[in-house]
Parts: sequence; C-alpha cells; structure tokens
Amino acid sequence: PLRSIPDTLPALVQELADRGLAGIGVKLGRYLDELPAAMLAEADRVGLPIVALPDGVGFDDVINQVLTSVLNRQAAVLARADEVHRALLDIVLTGGGLDMLCAELAGILPGAAMVTSTDGRVLASDGPSGEVEAALALDCFDASGRFLVESEPIGTRAEGTGPGDDMRTRRAVVPIVAGSLDHGRLVAFSAERELTGDDVHILERAATVAALAITKAQAVSAVESKYQADFLRDVLAGRAGASAQVVAHAHSLGWDIGRPMVVVVAETDPSSMSAELAPEELRPLQERFATAWARTVRQRDAQAPVVGFSHEVVAVLGVSEDVDSESITRTVRDLARQVGGDGGGGRRSFSTGISRPISSPDALPGAYEQARKAVSVGRQMSGPSALTHFDGLGVFRLLALVPDTAELRSFAAEALGQLIANDTAENADLRMTLSVLLDTNLNVAETARILHFHYNTLRYRIVKLERILGPFTTDPNLRLTLSIALLVVQMRGI
Repeated sequence: PLRSIPDTLPALVQELADRGLAGIGVKLGRYLDELPAAMLAEADRVGLPIVALPDGVGFDDVINQVLTSVLNRQAAVLARADEVHRALLDIVLTGGGLDMLCAELAGILPGAAMVTSTDGRVLASDGPSGEVEAALALDCFDASGRFLVESEPIGTRAEGTGPGDDMRTRRAVVPIVAGSLDHGRLVAFSAERELTGDDVHILERAATVAALAITKAQAVSAVESKYQADFLRDVLAGRAGASAQVVAHAHSLGWDIGRPMVVVVAETDPSSMSAELAPEELRPLQERFATAWARTVRQRDAQAPVVGFSHEVVAVLGVSEDVDSESITRTVRDLARQVGGDGGGGRRSFSTGISRPISSPDALPGAYEQARKAVSVGRQMSGPSALTHFDGLGVFRLLALVPDTAELRSFAAEALGQLIANDTAENADLRMTLSVLLDTNLNVAETARILHFHYNTLRYRIVKLERILGPFTTDPNLRLTLSIALLVVQMRGI
C-alpha cells in the first residue's frame, strides 16, 4: 500500500523503475485520496505507467487477467515447440540432410538459417530471398564468407547494419555436438524481430538433428572413402591390374584417369599437429582435411580422384596436354589456398607436392613418388606450408636421396667450417655473401649491387672468406663443394 508520505513517493517510483517494474496499479481512497503531482511527474520522466483502478476492481480480478495472459502465452510457446518437434522429427525419419534442416528452420523462426563447419565454412543455408546474402555481409563473416566462430559467442546477439542505422540484424548461435566431438555451428539470423531464449531452445533441438545428419553423412562417406582409398592405393602401388581395367573401374567411381594428369599430395605439417591430441581426436581432423580437399577439387574438376590416407591427401588432377609446370603450380596453389584459408581444412598448416604430368595410369606410381618427394624436400627447403613442384627441386632431389642425414651435416660442417659451427650474426652475413657470390658466378660488381656493399667492402669480405674456406675464387671444385654445402644448410631438418 502507498502510505500517506508524499515526499517519499517520487523516490519510490524511481526505485521501482530501476528494478524493472512494468507498471503500478493504484486504488485511491483508502490510504491516499490522490497521487502527488511530483510522483506523477517522476513516473512520466522514467516512463513508468501508473494505472488508476476503479473501486469495484478486486486484486483477484487483476491476477486472473494476468494469469490468463501468461498461460495463453505459454500455451502458444508449447504449441510452437510441438510444431517444431514434429517438423524436426520428420526430417530425421525421412533421412533429410542439412539443406532440409535449414529450409525448415528458415520457415519456423523465420529468417535465414545456416550450418557451418567448426572453422566457419558454410555447409548449408536457406532463407527468404536476400536474407542469406544480407547475413553473409555482416561482420561476423570474413571476406571469403567464413563465419568467425572464434569470435562469435554461443547464444543470441544483435548487430547494427550500418553507422546511424536503427535497423538491427539479430542472430543466435548454438554448437553442433555429437558425444564429445564438435561438428560446427547452427546459426539463425532475423532482421524482423529479436531472437529469444525460446529460439535458442529450438536451435538446440535442431542442432541435434544436424549432428545426426552430419554423423550419418560421415559414416556413409567413411565406407565409400575406404573403398575408394583401397582402390587408389592399389593404383598408386602399381597392383591394380591392366591399364584398361584400371580406367574402367575408376570410371565406375566417377573418376577419369585415362587423360593427362598430375598427382598432388597434401600432408599436414608436424608443427600443426598438437601432441596433446588423442588418436580418436586426430582422425576427425584428417577426415575434415580430406573432405575439404575433395570439395575444393570437385568444384574445379568433378572427375578427379581425391582420397585421404592416414596422414596425407592424394588428388589426381586432369591437365591439358601442353600445360607447363608454372601453370600447374598456380592451379594447385589456388586450391591449397582455398583449403587452407576457409575451405574447411581446419586451418592447420600443410605442405603440398606436385608431380610431373603423366598420360597413362601406368605412370601413376612414379608420379605419386614424385609428389611425395616434393612434399618432403619442399618442407625441408621452405619450412611448413611449402608448395613444391617436382621440377623445382633441382639438386635437392639428389640430396634427399642420401639416407644418412648425419653424413650430410658432416659434409656441410667440413666444407663451411666456422661459418656454421659458430652461428653468429657475422657468420650468417658471410654465408649470405658467399651464396650471392656463387649465384652470380663470382661477379663482384653484381654481388656488391645486390648486397648494397661498396666494391672495396666486398673485396675485403672475399679475402676473409678465402682465409676461412680456401681459394674458392680459383678452384671450381671447391666452389661446387661450397654450393652443395649451402644447399644442405638450406634443407631444414638436415
């Protein structure tokens, strides 16, 4: 009851408004004949409604009206939940996939709905015309269309569409989890209304359906992939049979290996593999890596075999007959960029090797070895994320054939002496000088220009190098030895 203490009533209005009160119903006469003007002014200021109740209205009448409204609202929520449950159950029973799920959600919420991978690549989407495109333009996506899962919180969120614009685009995010494995995110967008906790609950139910669809697709893909991998492994090992039989069997799998082609091998770099991950956690990562390569390659060459093995992905790409190694390298680099950037490869670094072009399935075993050699040596030459064509290996191919890396280290140490024994900044600078001198065939003027040295400074350095290494300016055999030793140093991991 509002007591007859007028001075305290404005402060009471302020406190009730701060507590989130919706309004005040007052029946005058028993305690107060009228409300103070200061109280009404304060209510107007804070936007708190004050309703005068007629004498004949009892407290129970008010409560009954409120309770009826609450129950009707809850009944509507339950009816909607039941509708959603039946719709999602129908998707499960009919074997629907992610596209059907997004289409159903877009109608239920309504708005745009998307399923993304764990690294934010959009796997499926649906929604009214223009809403999916509008969602992709928000800053929760990067320029390539990847949903920024690392910065987007679980739950609801609103975002302005532009400076000074009152329109808001709301979104809600829930994880797609099966057991302990994270399969991605389910995201809903709405430009018409605020997304609520009830919408999040609907998304959580839908995420269960998404997890079922994803795990089902993975199970089917695993069986198909094993069969395809076994066949391609036999082909690459040269034990799949006659060439005509191999081509025919590959055709039944939707592959074309009776054309000019190159073998591409992509292998995850050891530095990107966490030692803390258990084998059961590594397997989904490798499967996701293989799936990303398959999806990316399929967009460019639908008949190219792409198979994931235990630690690598092998793709056999069709090429034109007169293609050169530079064109092939550009094509593969573009594919690797899509996989490694936002194509679904898990954002782990990997190295890629490319074989020479071949024209027959009989040459696939040799091309496969070339691509694997390009991966191994390319990583030693350039470190993680290397992309190397077999023709670009040069003399490194020969060095990589030496099985005893300790012998290579010993050779480099004997040839270069203190230039590598004492790894100081000065010795590293001298090694650079020596490398450029050898690359320019001892052209002192050109070397000075490249290194931005004065001519006399370079002459002094040459004298110092010869005191350390011997008369390499006059001994061609010594120059060859030093060149090979520098290449050995360049090979990382040696």
